[in-house]
Amino acid sequence: MAKRSAKVDDHQPSLFEEAGESAAIPEVPSANLPANFPASWAAAIGTEFDKPYFAKLRQFIVDERKAFDVLPPAADVFNAFRATPLDTVRVVILGQDPYPTPGHAHGLCFSVRPKVGIPASLRNIYRELHDDLGIPPASHGYLESWATQGVLLLNPVLTVRAGARDSHKGKGWEAFTDAVVAAVNALPRRVVFVLWGNGAKKKAAGVDEKKHTVIRGIHPSPMSAETGFFGSKPFSKVNAALEASGQAPIDWRLPASVGN
Repeated sequence: MAKRSAKVDDHQPSLFEEAGESAAIPEVPSANLPANFPASWAAAIGTEFDKPYFAKLRQFIVDERKAFDVLPPAADVFNAFRATPLDTVRVVILGQDPYPTPGHAHGLCFSVRPKVGIPASLRNIYRELHDDLGIPPASHGYLESWATQGVLLLNPVLTVRAGARDSHKGKGWEAFTDAVVAAVNALPRRVVFVLWGNGAKKKAAGVDEKKHTVIRGIHPSPMSAETGFFGSKPFSKVNAALEASGQAPIDWRLPASVGN
């Protein structure tokens, strides 16, 4: 376990280390919004940050950060929302919790920053993408170009203790991401939900399947990918559903090179 030294900086970053900047978004009653939180998300789920369950979650994470390495870094926890504002969402890919390996998680599920080695689950995603659409695997694992096309890359649980999978499960994140799914479900256009793994599949309860498309699948982890993820063709299914509703398909090709 990645336990920290007993000497902890008194200014250890909390979950909302940037909270003071939230005043840039008016007309939302919460004073607890993360920095640069898009207005469309703030209007839909901003009040979640003021609810009692979230106060408990926030304190739990503050305490965790004092004693352990918690991933992703505090400033990155809400990056999925920054990269994909609610008014741009067309696809939701749901995983489990963030990568528990230090240096991997940065707020977009399955993604890693440029120059970070590609995790095994993402390698399996690339393999299936190639088999499905003939797109060669990228040389990096940075999925921002998917996010900027309207693919919300969301984990049901947004933080994890380094080296300890599911360590922040059941602490309140599930209620928060239920609210996220409800906000997406309320959008007037069809959205395609891709649910990989049992934790993700539970989120289908909040989706109107007469209005939206739900694609359930096996998690791409090396422990399960051979049992049904490979050959599932999720990427072509997503694009077919989008095109059937009059929307442009996702360009799943990643840039050959990305910045730092």
